[in-house]
Amino acid sequence: MRRIAALAGALLALTGCAQARGDETAQRSPWGTTYTATAVTEQGAPKRLADGTTIELRFTTDGRLIARAGCNQLSGRARIDQRQLRVDDLATTEMGCDPARHEQDRWLAAFLEGGPGWRLDGDRLTLDGDGTTVDLVAAANRPLTGVRWVVDTLVEGDVAGSVPAGAEAWLTFGTDGKVSGNGGCNQFGGSYTAKGSTITFTGLASTAMGCLDDRASLESAVLQVLRGEVRWTIDGDHLSLTAPGGTGLRLRAA
Repeated sequence: MRRIAALAGALLALTGCAQARGDETAQRSPWGTTYTATAVTEQGAPKRLADGTTIELRFTTDGRLIARAGCNQLSGRARIDQRQLRVDDLATTEMGCDPARHEQDRWLAAFLEGGPGWRLDGDRLTLDGDGTTVDLVAAANRPLTGVRWVVDTLVEGDVAGSVPAGAEAWLTFGTDGKVSGNGGCNQFGGSYTAKGSTITFTGLASTAMGCLDDRASLESAVLQVLRGEVRWTIDGDHLSLTAPGGTGLRLRAA
């Protein structure tokens, strides 16, 4: 009996150690977190970024990496092993920007596709490869309410598109259960209920100003998502809204 008890105790201890290691591994994973660069160096010297820009990496819970370097959004499937970050089929939106920002987009895409090494220390993530080091820190999640959320990406299944140049759509969730915003052309307002991972929109009404340019197509895409129940997540200063059919919006806190 003593031997059986001793074996049982050893098994419990091993199980506890395995669980602790699993928890430790989960804590060291960047999934579900947005990181913003605090420093970038090349060959040991600081790299100057384009004015008014930073590097942002978002590791989604469904295994995607979404990156920004100041102009377009880069996205692709990502895999992380013990030493290396690997990104497959990196795609980009096609928003027009100045040459410096376009070049920075190309630089970041090449860096990520090169399979940089990674290490995580608390809320600090470091990527390095071919003499380039990017130091990043985790961004705190913004609240749903009281924030002006600006649409920056339109989603159709696995395809992400940028907002037309010169157009803007946004929305704000109040603590009183009211939602208001602009679809790109008209003002709108209504009610919402947030419960768990879903938001249900009801009674949405808008003004009736006519727009015949890209603002009209943007508004149609926005209002199509804001119908009934949608799934929502917040990661750092990003809000994602996904309708049952796979259409969605990605918004950034202004």
